[in-house]
Amino acid sequence: MTGFVEEAARRTPVRYETQVLVVGGGSAGVSAAVASARAGAETILVERGTYLGGLATGGLIVLLLTLDDGRGRQVIRGLCQEVTERMAARGGAYFPPSGDWGSDDPALVARERSWGLVNGHGPHAVRYSVAYDAEEMKFAFEQMATERGVKLLYGAWGCEPVIRDGRAVGAVFQAKDGRFAISCDVLIDTTGDLDLLAAAGCAHESEKVAPWLWFTMGGVTDVAAAQKADPRCFQSIGEGRVLLPWGSTPRIGRTIDATSPEDITYASLAARELVMEEVDRLRREVPGFAGAHICHIADQLDVTESRRLVGEYVLDRDDMDRPFDDTIAVTGHWTKYGAVYAIPYRSLLAKEFPNVLTAGRSISVDHRTHHATKEIPACMATGEAAGTAAALAVKAGVAPKSVDVSAVQARLLAEGALLWNCDG
Repeated sequence: MTGFVEEAARRTPVRYETQVLVVGGGSAGVSAAVASARAGAETILVERGTYLGGLATGGLIVLLLTLDDGRGRQVIRGLCQEVTERMAARGGAYFPPSGDWGSDDPALVARERSWGLVNGHGPHAVRYSVAYDAEEMKFAFEQMATERGVKLLYGAWGCEPVIRDGRAVGAVFQAKDGRFAISCDVLIDTTGDLDLLAAAGCAHESEKVAPWLWFTMGGVTDVAAAQKADPRCFQSIGEGRVLLPWGSTPRIGRTIDATSPEDITYASLAARELVMEEVDRLRREVPGFAGAHICHIADQLDVTESRRLVGEYVLDRDDMDRPFDDTIAVTGHWTKYGAVYAIPYRSLLAKEFPNVLTAGRSISVDHRTHHATKEIPACMATGEAAGTAAALAVKAGVAPKSVDVSAVQARLLAEGALLWNCDG
């Protein structure tokens, strides 16, 4: 069969009504939903999988890079700080003490490098970055969401928004028990790939990427000796356990479009084969790995870029260290020391509709700036801002595009976020 098939018209039942609908349960989506609920809005968070965190959990990208500016000053706090503290209280996170942040002591830098918390070009210093256990983050995220009344819905794939009179009034989902809709006042797209806003025709850019597949191994008898022989493995939470980031393997044969099923299939097969080749090499060549076992190969490809919104403002590299009146988040850069970006609220807003937002890796930035804003702490910060803005807009009876940004900023600050505005 070629060409097209004709589909009969159908009526899709509305299963739920809510004020704020968040689609995509990665770190940005969780932050948006929690912030919205804490600000008093009825909130539903829909995730196609069966856990929260996205790449930060199922992708095994279990490094929060970074919460500081590279010079010893914390620039991300809020919900990212909260989840760090929750995990640490259960022994599920490691990070350097605050007194070490910014230190260039070689011994301290080496200690942090062993955890994968020092990256980029030197001269190096200790960063406020966090290594953690993926299962602890899943649990912490679920606790944070359900404690404040977020309605979680797993196993449903967001297909497209429902647009009426120039506004998004809901979204349609596909689940195993059929197709359904959820109506809403505000829609937040945190799918990572901008699935809903792209389907609605919002302007966006796309990038092809070379993905990896992260994995962990346990039963390493001497982690320090293993790292000395092969520094590509990082110490991880748990005795004798290591993280192999970026697959610790060569890239797959070509870049992919992460929204293409054919490309995703190709990359998954190729990356898994490379992982297994690396496992065999480690057992054969690296001290301490002879009897090691695979703990977990990531459920998701390490894809950190696909579609990006072209929104009300496109943040670019020339904006580094530039203040904005509508700053709603600040981030450092995980490979650069002293590079700081204030993120304006306008970078979360689509041009085409007044009541839709995005957060996380799909916000409106250029390709180079994306390398800073795609990281988990920055995704959580923009998610927290999006959820806060959505809830305050609902309370005020306005669309997010018309919300009082100063009220959003005040709420974020009251909840512990940092909005250091680049000029002091």
